[in-house]
Amino acid sequence: MSGSRGTLRELLRTGAGVAIAMAVMNVGTYGFTLVAARVLGPREYSAVAALMGILLIVNVLSVGLQATGARQVAASPEDRATIENRVLRTTDRSAWALGAVCLLLSPLATLLLDLDSWLPAVLVALTAVPLTKMGGQAGIFQGEKEWAPLAGIYLGMGLGRLVFGCLGLLVQQDATGAMAGVLVGAVVPVLVGGWALRRRRGARPGPADVRSVLREVSHNSHALLAFFALTNADVVLARVTLDSHEAGLYAGGLILTKAVLFLPQFVVVIAFPSMAAEGARRMYLKGIGLVFVMGVLATAGAFVLDGLAVTFVGGAEYAEIRSTVWIFAALGTVLAMTQVMVYEVVARQHRRAVYLVWAGLLVLGGLAPLAEHGTALLEIVLAVNVVVLLTLLAVALLRPAAEDGEPGSVGGGVPADAGADRDVERHP
Repeated sequence: MSGSRGTLRELLRTGAGVAIAMAVMNVGTYGFTLVAARVLGPREYSAVAALMGILLIVNVLSVGLQATGARQVAASPEDRATIENRVLRTTDRSAWALGAVCLLLSPLATLLLDLDSWLPAVLVALTAVPLTKMGGQAGIFQGEKEWAPLAGIYLGMGLGRLVFGCLGLLVQQDATGAMAGVLVGAVVPVLVGGWALRRRRGARPGPADVRSVLREVSHNSHALLAFFALTNADVVLARVTLDSHEAGLYAGGLILTKAVLFLPQFVVVIAFPSMAAEGARRMYLKGIGLVFVMGVLATAGAFVLDGLAVTFVGGAEYAEIRSTVWIFAALGTVLAMTQVMVYEVVARQHRRAVYLVWAGLLVLGGLAPLAEHGTALLEIVLAVNVVVLLTLLAVALLRPAAEDGEPGSVGGGVPADAGADRDVERHP
């Protein structure tokens, strides 16, 4: 038994361990989603799906903090202690500020999503605090390539969501019960990360240090916000433009989309420090190739085993999307490849490319109201995202090598905190 535990610990210390932990996280996260879809049914689940979509967008600050922490540590490993302190200090301030803003906006979310109660939106605001804290912690471990504590955070996230989310639904079978469980589950990975960081102490960062981190976080979060907005806008648009039954079916199909999107997420996590390093300009091509292969296999599986795919989505109540379920998987593949390209933008600090993603979101917002049913909306969403992916890829391939390694980027060999003001001025 002790030998098995030793083998497990050794595995978690490797990149393969992170991949396994992320697989468990995704299984746990989508296990909760599947339970919610089955317990609540299409009508009530569409509200939960919309709230989870908003939560993913809110979570962009957490992902931005993780990307910033990882990039700065990878750029200046000799300054690890200093970077850790300022990232964690910035994370704490950002978490509480974001929670307060979301709380103020909760009445608007309640009205927009036509919720029966204001409480689910408030629970989303409260969940933003631990999720943001988790991002800063994970970024430190990712940049240092300390895979064991990073794997622990991911395991805590997935298992916490599954266990406490299902308990919430057991207590109260509606959106309030679901989001209460999500809130409690979000605290678990923060406890894991805090325990792993418990012995790390250093000088308290000053206001200038915090501002330097916030500057990069703002730019990185901008890129990731654009991506998360694009990948989650359709479930909100479905809720607004389609009737409740069609919106529920569409939300159910997106369970498969998100599963395919996050299935290869470990590729980005493991490759990101290398993508940010000097001499790894085309690292994203390897990532896209691996993601593409995994996505094609998932899409082919959904096409051949469409009945099983519908069962995965939520069962007989979602049988109407059986003929199009493979398209939802194809959409997930495109989004996963787009995610690699967005992280390439973050790693190399090519901030103007983000506006291509925002342009795609604007086009989607303009075309979505033309959809008369869920299938038409799905086709529009897929087409828009394919164009965004191909445009980002073309821009990256055609970008001169000399544009990499500008001041403030890892490729230039300059520590992430050096020349931060110049970098902000160069990339408005």
